[in-house]
Amino acid sequence: MPDSYSSVSPVRLPPLIPFSGYTDAHEATQCLVDIYERNTAYLRDCFEAFLAGNVPEGQRFRACYPAMRIKVETWQEVDTRLSYGHVVEPGTYMTTITQPALYFEYLLEQIGLLIKHHGVPVEIGESDVPIPLHFAFGEGDYVEGVYSDAVSATLRDYFDVPDLAVMDDAIVNGTWVGAPEEPQPLAPFTAPRVDYSLQRLQHYTATAPQYFQNFVLFTNYQFYVDEFCAWARHALSTGQGGYTALVEPGNVITSAGPDSQRVGLALERMPQMPSYHLVRENHSGITLINIGVGPSNAKTITDHVAVLRPSAWLMLGHCAGLRTTQRLGDYVLAHGYVREDQVLDDDLPTWVPVPPLAEIQVALERAVADVAGLSEWELKKIMRTGTVASLHNRNWELRDHHEPVRRLSQSRAIALDMESATIAANGFRFRVPYGTLLCVSDKPLHGELKLPGMASQFYRTQVEQHLHIGIRALELLRDMPQERLHSRKLRSFIETAFK
Repeated sequence: MPDSYSSVSPVRLPPLIPFSGYTDAHEATQCLVDIYERNTAYLRDCFEAFLAGNVPEGQRFRACYPAMRIKVETWQEVDTRLSYGHVVEPGTYMTTITQPALYFEYLLEQIGLLIKHHGVPVEIGESDVPIPLHFAFGEGDYVEGVYSDAVSATLRDYFDVPDLAVMDDAIVNGTWVGAPEEPQPLAPFTAPRVDYSLQRLQHYTATAPQYFQNFVLFTNYQFYVDEFCAWARHALSTGQGGYTALVEPGNVITSAGPDSQRVGLALERMPQMPSYHLVRENHSGITLINIGVGPSNAKTITDHVAVLRPSAWLMLGHCAGLRTTQRLGDYVLAHGYVREDQVLDDDLPTWVPVPPLAEIQVALERAVADVAGLSEWELKKIMRTGTVASLHNRNWELRDHHEPVRRLSQSRAIALDMESATIAANGFRFRVPYGTLLCVSDKPLHGELKLPGMASQFYRTQVEQHLHIGIRALELLRDMPQERLHSRKLRSFIETAFK
């Protein structure tokens, strides 16, 4: 147990690291890493002492998250084309930081832009927000693995544990209200909120957060997973695209090269939403997540992926075509959504429009043209742009048709599914560029139902092309300057400086 503390103190903490100013982004980011690593190591050491029975009764142990703040006293003109990298008005701004080594490149960019745009130092130091013991362990190590749940109440007497009261989404929802003299938020998520989601990602996807890439595909069909893994292994064996590894659930890793090895044991049981990561330098590869069916799953996974601050995410799924002119296998490029999934109503009211993002729309349209080998005019034969309606009731067809069909017609909807609006709305809410490209798999209003024989034939002929369109679109977005990709449409009146 650390011995550098007074035994009379009711709460033992490591020596306080006060805030210091930095004008070098790399030094500032490294300081965040150093504080975090020291404080989490302290908690782990104290926990080991606790397990060994070397802790006096009633003694509490605590270590706090590192923090970053900036004080801007005068308004300075910045490049208004940028949607992030600067504060909106003079004042003091602050955020807590967790796992800075995981976010090193991201923090380096955000800190560098603040120093560049405002010409003042950023200050790095120790916050007064405790690190819960459960979040102080590295990958594969958990409190529950060495400590009985039967005495969990005792653990709370000695250490800080996760507190849901400090893990809300008030900042990104635009509902945050600070106390008098409290600094304004500098980042969209606090450290406890990020830690919570990193833990949830590991649980739902069975891969470590470090493997997630900046460009994400969501799907809800295993067919897409199989095709993605086959294509990824081919890309790795041939050196295509600069990809270095494929990571599958259970952190099973296949490396690049003609003689690559597959390291790790495949899981006996798949997680709820398995993820697959085609890794590339600086997290510039592609992550594919099979989210299953329904808007609840769509919200759950995007709630957590958002803390990784991805560059873009796209939904590739199937839909019901609502127009007589559509055929099975046609594509739908969503430019608007009728949101009747209800899962985000409390966080993003339905009266808030979810606009199409030009950069995403252009990339998806170009990807369809590239993969299908069609000109812009010829694309209209297989793709239609329009409104997608998302419902929470998979068997909506069993209701009386008169009322829902009338509403769908009034909305000008051309397709219907369950997940797209949720993923797009959460992208809007979390300031993550989003897009949707669906494939018509049935036309229930016109007697073409999704039956086993029809579905099998459809999947065999369409999945490969649809997936490759999504991959091509993400590669086009990756080649785009990131300051262009992060649209100002996603920013509100009062925004955090971090993207």
